[in-house]
Amino acid sequence: MAARAARTYLTPEEYIASERKTLPDSEIVRNEYLNGELIAMSGASRAHNLITGNIFGELRAQLRDSRCETYMSDMRVSTPATASYFYPDVVVVCEEPRFEDEVFDTLLNPIILVEVLSPSTEAYDRGEKFAHYRQLISLQEYVLVSQDQIRVEHYRRQEKQWIFTDFQKPEEILPLTSIQCGLPLQEIYERITFLD
Repeated sequence: MAARAARTYLTPEEYIASERKTLPDSEIVRNEYLNGELIAMSGASRAHNLITGNIFGELRAQLRDSRCETYMSDMRVSTPATASYFYPDVVVVCEEPRFEDEVFDTLLNPIILVEVLSPSTEAYDRGEKFAHYRQLISLQEYVLVSQDQIRVEHYRRQEKQWIFTDFQKPEEILPLTSIQCGLPLQEIYERITFLD
């Protein structure tokens, strides 16, 4: 979940240094970085955490014997073309992971990015953030997952276009062709109860 912080403009180097500071009492504060501006990441709901964990668990299990790696929430992704940094909910990388520096906490070459939507971030995740993600040459698939209804939106790169597919039935399977996996929506939404 993201919210614009008070206007604070930093260079990319200042941003990375501030994110890497060790905070007292294990307090963890994360900010995304967009065009020199910090965007505070707020806490996530129970549904958001369950859905993120379900997706991560399914992908990790399916990719166990592959060369792919799966990360959840705390792996920062850089979009060098736009000098911005983000914390996707789930990240998959299948080539040798490339990092911004020797700290290995800022990934440059994800193949799949997943964002679990919330009311405060939905427009940002669909619009401005996706515009930055599309600048990543390695990125093949972008997935948006609703937490208040069964709805998974899938964007797949096909040459210079992004092909959109919408999934809304629990019996459907989300095909992730770039990694030859399928995520059943029933598994994505396991333990999630929706209010009528």
